[in-house]
Amino acid sequence: MSATGTSEDLVGDGTRAVRAGLPEPVKHEPTLPGPVFAAHFHLPGEVAGPYSYGRDDNPTWTLLENAIGELEAPGRTDVETLVFASGMAAISAVLFSQLRAGDAVVLPSDGYQALPLVRAQLEAYGVEVRTAPTGGDAQLQVLQGARLLWIESPSNPGLDVCDIRRLAVAAHAQGTLVAVDNTLATPLGQRPLALGADFAVASGTKQLTGHGDVLLGYVAGRDAEVMAAVRRWRKIVGAIPGPMESWLAHRSIATLQLRADRQNATALTVAEALRQRPEVSGLRYPGLPDDPAHKVASRQMRRYGCVVSFTLPTRARAERFLAALRLVEDATSFGGVRSTAERRARWGGDAVPEGFIRMSIGAEDPGDLVADILRALDESAD
Repeated sequence: MSATGTSEDLVGDGTRAVRAGLPEPVKHEPTLPGPVFAAHFHLPGEVAGPYSYGRDDNPTWTLLENAIGELEAPGRTDVETLVFASGMAAISAVLFSQLRAGDAVVLPSDGYQALPLVRAQLEAYGVEVRTAPTGGDAQLQVLQGARLLWIESPSNPGLDVCDIRRLAVAAHAQGTLVAVDNTLATPLGQRPLALGADFAVASGTKQLTGHGDVLLGYVAGRDAEVMAAVRRWRKIVGAIPGPMESWLAHRSIATLQLRADRQNATALTVAEALRQRPEVSGLRYPGLPDDPAHKVASRQMRRYGCVVSFTLPTRARAERFLAALRLVEDATSFGGVRSTAERRARWGGDAVPEGFIRMSIGAEDPGDLVADILRALDESAD
């Protein structure tokens, strides 16, 4: 990692985000070098040094990987970070590089809606897949003998939380690796490696970059041998990010703390407003003191995220509500500076009611956003 972003005295999240991954200053050079577009590099003689071919490494990736590593594991030099073309590329790299036929893996039954596709592929390769819900640390009940435990906390879209440290201790006691999908929390919300996980995995498409214009994923790990397998998988599959996407991601990280603080605070304000509405049921936001996940979340999270979920009485009511919103775009994904919401059941991959809404809170003025949401609820009433 570069010297400028890892100093122990740079303890503030804003300072760390602004300076993460910057190279040593060179006179007349930009503070953040532009993207390096190269399929190959000058390489006379024997192969030596970090850059030889564009599928293996790129200087723009290196700076971004340093930046993410400094956020996921500040002050540590034993953590390696690898960036990928998407969050699913990062997820697949961990699962398929670590599991073999005959192994068992534990996945969340309430996780990201692409996980059933992953399950089918793993089972086709002879891997036993067990599932259990995130809440109540239920994955402990099916952990015995597993090679890998996959945690998603908070879960997407239900926003349940598990005790990561407790699960990691139990897993490691029997030699099980632990991976945590940290997409919804971001490294400013929680640091899975500090909680005992072997891998922190995330989609950088979401709040990490926050502008809805980059597809990106990453894996951070603290064991050189297992990370070598992840790197090898990236090389074989070629699931690499473009240099422009990597540069945009690094540039966007500089505002992560500003965006996260605004979005998290407004998410709590929105959740408190929704709690007063009689047509809203199943409201979830880990930052609410009475949320079922709040007690555990408050022990391991420093920010509770920008996503609020709730259910309206019917599919028709939910669709009318979404159509009535003016400041909230009807779109998938989450974590962007512009608020989005969707009726999640339209995808068919989540076990949620037809009127279930996943809302991602952006950087709009809180008063304007709350007013728009309440007006849309009023207008969408039967």
